[in-house]
Amino acid sequence: MRVLFVCTGNICRSPIAERLFAARLELLGIEASVSSAGTRALAGTRMTKEAVDVLSAAGIDPGRHTARVLTPDLVLNADLVLTATRAHRAAVASLVPAASRRSFTLREFARVADFVATQQVDSEASTEHPAAKLQQLVHAAPTQRGLAVPPATPEDDDILDPYGRAPDVYAEAGELIERAIDAILSPLAAPIVRGDRVGT
Repeated sequence: MRVLFVCTGNICRSPIAERLFAARLELLGIEASVSSAGTRALAGTRMTKEAVDVLSAAGIDPGRHTARVLTPDLVLNADLVLTATRAHRAAVASLVPAASRRSFTLREFARVADFVATQQVDSEASTEHPAAKLQQLVHAAPTQRGLAVPPATPEDDDILDPYGRAPDVYAEAGELIERAIDAILSPLAAPIVRGDRVGT
């Protein structure tokens, strides 16, 4: 499984999401390649201090991240592309039109994952390894996208850009990212029961 997170500069939202997602996968025993890139990144730029602080507050090692520019090859090599906003999702599709099927905003994918979880009531499926469940989710998501409950407003599928703003804005963006990731991955760790919902 290869998951790519995308934002603008690749120094705030996407590296936060990358590190959080990778840490959650490790806890679930899921082996995957998780990376990130920016549509207008300055290659080699470090993650902002505020982004590092968000990860540290969540107990996540920020590592030695440096920004890189989104390229067609990165998109082509990803099984799943999760973006910070609808504009980033559109940028991915403009680079590789065929990737639009497997590209979602992070919060959009959380909504779809929640919907898919409520449809999976097979007791045998509930005993599968989380890695198998994640593979099933990635395969099912494109066909279930239009069936999931839509957001109250289109903007609700976006994660605000905290760059150059106060630490509390970073904290808000980090919370949105963490809640979306938990909505995606938490159902993978437990048997699926009809009616279970994970809020996003």
